[in-house]
Amino acid sequence: MHEPSASTRELMAENETLRARMAYLLEQAERNHEIMCRHQAFDLQIVGAGSFPELVGTIFRTLPVISELDIVTLSLVDPDADIYTVMHRLGVDFEQFPNLMFCEHAVELGFDMSPEGRPRPILGAYAPGQHCAMFPHPPAGLQSVALVPLLRNTRLIGSLNLGSADPTRFTPSLGTDFVEHMGSIIAICLENVISNEMLKYIGLTDSLTGVYNRRYMDRRLQEEIARARRQGYRLSCMYIDIDHFKRVNDTVGHQGGDEVLREVCGRIKAELRMSDALGRFGGEEFVVLLIDADLDSASMVAQRIRASVAAAPVELSTGERVDVTVSIGVAALFAQLSDSARHNPIEGVAQELVASADAALYQAKAGGRNRVVTFA
Repeated sequence: MHEPSASTRELMAENETLRARMAYLLEQAERNHEIMCRHQAFDLQIVGAGSFPELVGTIFRTLPVISELDIVTLSLVDPDADIYTVMHRLGVDFEQFPNLMFCEHAVELGFDMSPEGRPRPILGAYAPGQHCAMFPHPPAGLQSVALVPLLRNTRLIGSLNLGSADPTRFTPSLGTDFVEHMGSIIAICLENVISNEMLKYIGLTDSLTGVYNRRYMDRRLQEEIARARRQGYRLSCMYIDIDHFKRVNDTVGHQGGDEVLREVCGRIKAELRMSDALGRFGGEEFVVLLIDADLDSASMVAQRIRASVAAAPVELSTGERVDVTVSIGVAALFAQLSDSARHNPIEGVAQELVASADAALYQAKAGGRNRVVTFA
């Protein structure tokens, strides 16, 4: 059998190289198709997210997997802390999202904010001093990062921050079309879900005072009772009534009365924690839920509220000064309920807790007003 000629061997080697090259290209095409399908599924997931935590959770949970990243963080521009405050009041637990950050000004994100240019993604080597705000909890071995501006109608609303242990993953020479497309989808979804959450919050707040309305408080009370049962902590309720409020309206008019309501709300909120909830039940009546607080602790808070309201007159926009006091009834969830009663339907327990605080309020008013009475 004759040995193949040199030219034949050369041709065979060339064919082998071409086959290997073709196999590599096919493998890359299949991989790219798989990546594209994963990202299309991701886009559908985030577009369908019905709440802020669902959207943010999907980004943090899914994007690192489908994009083979070592870390993904999100920075949102929130000048007056409106987003943070509303999400917190709607029950978002930010401890579940350690890679979610808020900044006061868009310039803090580090993009080119010149009027002539549109902010573009920043790709390059990871520098701890430069990128610590974007990656407060960086994984070991982080090498390269991509900071992707989140834009809505030329307005910078945040930054999507991607990190990899591969130093060649993000370099200044790489194209940015793909990450810009991803950023635009995420920006649209964020704006939509935040707007929806804001509308939801508005529907649960009192338009005059800005505190929660009765609809929200009824729902929150049942949620907190269920949580208190599971976790074994105490829940207290205060029923607050502004003394002789009809006399206030008769003296300074309804506009003046509205100013008194807002000022009293402000003084009540100043004595509460972020975890507590204040709601207007109608007219001059307010209810406060104190989370993880027993009857003694709630009574101390109530006394501080009573003293704060009575300490100084309310100054109206007209220059008039109005002396205002409040009466407060306090009740605690497990202070007056037996072990067997703790297993009663939550709706009934909620009604009983508020009714107990209301009964204590009635005693405070009957006893001369400007006082705190605990339910016994």
